[in-house]
Amino acid sequence: MKTTVISVLGTQKDARGGHGPGRWGTWRPNIGLVQQDELSIDELHLIFNAEFSTLAERIKRDINAVSPGTEVVFDVIDLKDPWDFEEVYAKFYDYAKSPCFHEERTQYYIHMSTGSHVEQICLFLLAESRHLPGKLIQTSPKEGHVRHSNDSKGTCSIIDLDLSRYDKLAKRFEGERQDDLSFLKRGIKTRNKAFNKLIETIERVSARSSDPILLTGPTGVGKSQLANQIFKLKKQNGQVGGRFVDVNCATLGGELAKAALFGYKKGAFTGAEANHDGYLKEADGGILFLDEIGELPLEAQAMLLKAIEEKTFRPLGATDDEHSDFQIICGTNRDLSIDVADRKFRADLLVRINLWSFELPGLAERREDIEPNLTYELDNFTSKSGKHITFNKEARERFLAFALDPDNLWPGNFRDLNAMVVRMATLSDGGRITEDLVEDEIARSRRAQRPAIRCDPKATVIPFANFDELSRVLGSDFFSRFDSTDIAMLAHVIAVCRCCDTAADAAKRLFAISRKAKANANDSDRLTKFLARFGLKFKEIVRA
Repeated sequence: MKTTVISVLGTQKDARGGHGPGRWGTWRPNIGLVQQDELSIDELHLIFNAEFSTLAERIKRDINAVSPGTEVVFDVIDLKDPWDFEEVYAKFYDYAKSPCFHEERTQYYIHMSTGSHVEQICLFLLAESRHLPGKLIQTSPKEGHVRHSNDSKGTCSIIDLDLSRYDKLAKRFEGERQDDLSFLKRGIKTRNKAFNKLIETIERVSARSSDPILLTGPTGVGKSQLANQIFKLKKQNGQVGGRFVDVNCATLGGELAKAALFGYKKGAFTGAEANHDGYLKEADGGILFLDEIGELPLEAQAMLLKAIEEKTFRPLGATDDEHSDFQIICGTNRDLSIDVADRKFRADLLVRINLWSFELPGLAERREDIEPNLTYELDNFTSKSGKHITFNKEARERFLAFALDPDNLWPGNFRDLNAMVVRMATLSDGGRITEDLVEDEIARSRRAQRPAIRCDPKATVIPFANFDELSRVLGSDFFSRFDSTDIAMLAHVIAVCRCCDTAADAAKRLFAISRKAKANANDSDRLTKFLARFGLKFKEIVRA
């Protein structure tokens, strides 16, 4: 890992010895720091007032002389009074919140031997609360050091703070972290312990890393909403300054994908009548969310990988590269590793975007969240329509009984819940949803979710699943997300699965011809992988 030290320029101690050769026999904190044998420093950040720039340049030259491998970075923070606690803490706090810290690949240290006592106290507090993500390091002259002794590097010791010893400060830090967590979950109503833990992990990653994030899970679970909340959290914390650009890759195909993502120059193709910035340029300094990333054409994937790694890309028809520094978040309801095996997705791109991968559970796996989200959806309808809508007691109980029934698989997840609430609220009279409205909506949902016709397992002719059945397992928008040939194949596969008790039996029927040519057939695996392309599992499409 890279080693970075944050230090205040010592306007008195670092200035000892002036310009002459005698300065090399005098202990100077920042010069001695980079001379420590047990600590190799790649980068030293010097904090100082602009008026001390001349001294800073002199110290930089001396550091380069004794430690040429150390890069010195100037961080100018102008303080009117370095002994004013309020001013110092406020400006150091703003510095700590800047988006320049990358804990996942850098070991940070905070040097505590220079600056006023107030500056040292503020650095300690920010390190202890983890606003400055580093261990403390203290340097000092050797005991009995004599000036001009040619032993000027002194000694150093490292202190790794233990938060548990400082209860009040630990509670203050935990309170701030919970505030960030509450912000990230805004609009995501959950009582599910596993999902709460998942969101907490995402919050920590979002606060500490600018690397790509991959959000997986079935359609309708809220990937876009969560990506937007991550952006807002980073914006609030000063980690990004640009926009949130939300792109559904399923709507991009062929040359359109490259033109939309990377932009184009006038005359690049027929119809390109003016220069156009693509989504990557729009996301400069912000976050680019690519939903349904698995739908992106292979050629566009190669260009995207270069843009992620090098922060540069070339618009269509351009002769020069353009720059865009964005964080990327991707979403998918597919198993991209299967797409890699089928050569539909680049393995190197998957490796790059899969550093942080989080699978969001479907509504059927978070049934305890249905009740709070029911209230949330009603409140949203009230906000948009201006009409206050509620359930009567019996109607709410009836709807929740249906919603919590294990037989209800919620294939469209929160989209299905939203659609049901909107329909009932729209049809309600006097602002009340009645039992009759709930029963009509339940009947509608059951028609959409009704299982395919069960058939004789020994039958030679198997009926195809109908569109209602496909809507039940894929969500009502499946035609906009899959090719018609894939839909036709899936319809037949679902129908066969409904005729069989196990995945192995279904696989034998589906692959009866090709399996004869294989010595060791693993048809169950073939079936599992085929269903995974659509985000499905055998148990989800076959019910007792």
